[in-house]
Amino acid sequence: MPDTQSIQPIVMYGSNISYFSGKMENYFRLKSIPYRLEPMIFPESVQTNTERVGLSQMPVVSLGDGRWMTDTTCMIEWFEQQYPQPGVMPDNPLMRFFATVLEDYADEWLWRPAMHYRWYYDEGAVLQSRHLVDELVRGVPVPRAIMRYWMRQRQRGGYTRGDGIGPDAVSGVEAIFTRTLAQLQAIFEHRPFLLGTRPSLADVGFSGPFFRHFALDPVPLEIIRQTAPAVLEWVARLWNTRLEDCSGEWASELPDDIGPILDDMGRGYFPYLGANARAVAAGNKRFDADIDRVPYRGARYSRYRVWCLSQIRASLEALPEDQCRNARELLQRHGCLEPLYEVTELPLLPGQEAGLPFRADTKMVGVND
Repeated sequence: MPDTQSIQPIVMYGSNISYFSGKMENYFRLKSIPYRLEPMIFPESVQTNTERVGLSQMPVVSLGDGRWMTDTTCMIEWFEQQYPQPGVMPDNPLMRFFATVLEDYADEWLWRPAMHYRWYYDEGAVLQSRHLVDELVRGVPVPRAIMRYWMRQRQRGGYTRGDGIGPDAVSGVEAIFTRTLAQLQAIFEHRPFLLGTRPSLADVGFSGPFFRHFALDPVPLEIIRQTAPAVLEWVARLWNTRLEDCSGEWASELPDDIGPILDDMGRGYFPYLGANARAVAAGNKRFDADIDRVPYRGARYSRYRVWCLSQIRASLEALPEDQCRNARELLQRHGCLEPLYEVTELPLLPGQEAGLPFRADTKMVGVND
């Protein structure tokens, strides 16, 4: 067994309204791993994080042995090795694969509507810019009102209108959220977690957009209250569940009601990954793409998402032959297989992300220019 005492105390630096900080907190709580959340103080954290893990993104985690970590997906994989039981990964290889795919989808695609709802509507943007400035920005000799305005403009310029969500894309991005709510409501009306009666990595992934965005920001929260109460119940249930006390089981095969989520991946997320990969290959830091009838204009390229695409392919191809065949059949049935392999040669950097979770090469989003 790994020596978990040597890595304590575990301190996570982030924000208590952060997408990925919330995801990592849900994981730590599920596993009963002791940790402490501390605010990531700006602007000094940018330089120190870059020195420690190669770049600055939220959250970063410090271990008791002096090491620093980043990237929630790879951190969870590492912590699963240190605290193997009870785990968040199904034993069945096919279910394990789809748990990772669902996590990736929540991380990299539901991010878009989550950021949109937080920063597009003033009702949320004013509230959360106040929170973030008061929580994270210290020692800057600028009036707080100006800092809050700067925060709103920064987030909108980086993650919403500055990442391809122009006026013509707003209704389509909001439709991603409302479809997801309907899909999850249909699931959680009948079972407590995505892949069975115990939580998995898939639930941890979906906690990112839901726990600290959709179920916290005023506009999407009211939509959830009115249309998907079982989803709101799942958010609280996940936060309150400890795997050591959980007697449930994972399904032995992918439930049929996950199919509509895969349909959305095939129409939206995987084609977007392909468009992003083509932009990176062409050296275009911004690109236009029409995805599932939604026009994204001036989206920022992301080398990290090329790596995500490569990881999904590698996980699929590493499955045992019979399980790989079953997974490919399911992906084909839901329109996922063709867009998953549309770009044959992926423009990865040499050894890209080989140092994770202790050293990162690229951020989730590309440069803001």
